[in-house]
Amino acid sequence: MTFLVSLILPLLAVLFWRPVHPLSKPQRRWRTGISLVLALIGLGFATLWRMDVFSYSVEAWLQLVFGWVLVMYMLVLVFVVLREAGWLLSRLLPRTSRLATPWHGVGLNQGAAVLIVLLATLGIYNGLKPPQVHERELVVPHLPNGMDGLRVAVLADLHISPVKRTWRTQRIVDATLAAKPDMIVLPGDMADGGLQDSGRFAEPLAQLKAPYGVWLAPGNHEYYYDYSAWMAHFRQMGLGVLENQSALLNINGGRLVVSGIGDLAALKQTSYMHGGRAPDMQAVVDGGRGGDVHVLLAHQPKQARAAAATGAIDLQISGHTHGGHMLGFDRWVVAPFNHGYVRGEYRVREMTLFVSNGVGQWDGFTARLGVRSSIDVLVLRSPAL
Repeated sequence: MTFLVSLILPLLAVLFWRPVHPLSKPQRRWRTGISLVLALIGLGFATLWRMDVFSYSVEAWLQLVFGWVLVMYMLVLVFVVLREAGWLLSRLLPRTSRLATPWHGVGLNQGAAVLIVLLATLGIYNGLKPPQVHERELVVPHLPNGMDGLRVAVLADLHISPVKRTWRTQRIVDATLAAKPDMIVLPGDMADGGLQDSGRFAEPLAQLKAPYGVWLAPGNHEYYYDYSAWMAHFRQMGLGVLENQSALLNINGGRLVVSGIGDLAALKQTSYMHGGRAPDMQAVVDGGRGGDVHVLLAHQPKQARAAAATGAIDLQISGHTHGGHMLGFDRWVVAPFNHGYVRGEYRVREMTLFVSNGVGQWDGFTARLGVRSSIDVLVLRSPAL
């Protein structure tokens, strides 16, 4: 993937200006040179962090700059495709019917360049700013009438890092507690980097409290950095860590089981993996026996089909997709890699699946355009009411 990106970004820098006219040779070289330098800056930052010679406190900022450049060139790709499609269409039309748009004019390209930089910067800003609370009702199969109205706050994909800092985590915690949830769940990707680099920025999570507990399941990013240390740290903070484990809660005369399953990342052993448990669906099913309703925390929504096939899970809460990041990108890129599940509510056989937009995202691709980050408060509803 890195090799492919290193080829595509410089190519796009050339294609962006190559057909534009009227430009003198010096003007074309100047504009193409600036675009190439910007592409190479992004690639250079990516190379530096891949070399792993810096602490994660430095690498996180390198990732952020790379992500900003990457988003710009994704938008350049969209523009180039649309520009060339418009030009081709105008060539195919009879001369009297051709559009007057100067598809390869300097004005169009320069305007697009300014807009692309602004959109990419706005996307990074949207990704970094603290999320707001968004409340929604969710019908859950087999939910006892006594649990109707149960409020579950979802903090998916915090991705706490040296870029996001303690203040952002604190804002999220304060907003969550102000929503007065009955239970709080964190379905994976709580932090990036090792405990030594990012641990202090996660400290506000210890303030999370709810009548029926705060429950956490691992995500793929926990497997990349000090998995065991992070899980132990979260337990020390008073969070209920569930690694292929379940907890039985007595709520208004009913029994709710909340389970957490290992992440699919554990099945792909690479040099980036640093410990972690593989998903064990049977252990989760066995742990849920005796409950009236079973809620599963599974970081990746791709686990929904396996969970639904058991017939034992009523609600799966996931993150991982960050809601698809950007309109268009969500459906054309993110959805195919996640069995079509991007954000919101889905029905998978008899099971309800909820995929959160997440409260954050990885610094290496932190942009959001048209897809907001969200502290989700799910108000669970019984199908019988």
